[in-house]
Amino acid sequence: MSEIKQISLFVENKPGRMAKVAKTLSDSGVNIRAMTIAEAGDFGVIRMVVDSPEKGYQVLHDSGFTVSMTDVLAVEMKDIPGGLYEIVNTLGVNGINVDYAYAFVTAKAERAMLILRVDDIAAARRFLGEKGVKIASLEEIYSI
Repeated sequence: MSEIKQISLFVENKPGRMAKVAKTLSDSGVNIRAMTIAEAGDFGVIRMVVDSPEKGYQVLHDSGFTVSMTDVLAVEMKDIPGGLYEIVNTLGVNGINVDYAYAFVTAKAERAMLILRVDDIAAARRFLGEKGVKIASLEEIYSI
């Protein structure tokens, strides 16, 4: 099973930059499925999962953005108190570090999706699977 491809952009933190990113993707027919923005003074990092990562990467690169592609995990998280704890505790007790994460609730109110960047994807997949945590496939995350 392949990992989810995440696009990351390093952009200036100024008005209109996010709009340019969104328009570039929109004009190319690429849909953003999940996104987070981290601010670091005059610059920021935009991380996103899109429905067509290779195309999204290419159009952003061709438009002059500093862009990279990274493997991440998408896991189903119970949309209840303790849902996040179940996942991060499983990773922590097994020595897997979470570099960053972001989440969103699906249209079905009983579940949420958690995007994870971890230091050992294969081990994270194994330990979460042993705990019964569902790892989302490319098709599942891109069709939400």
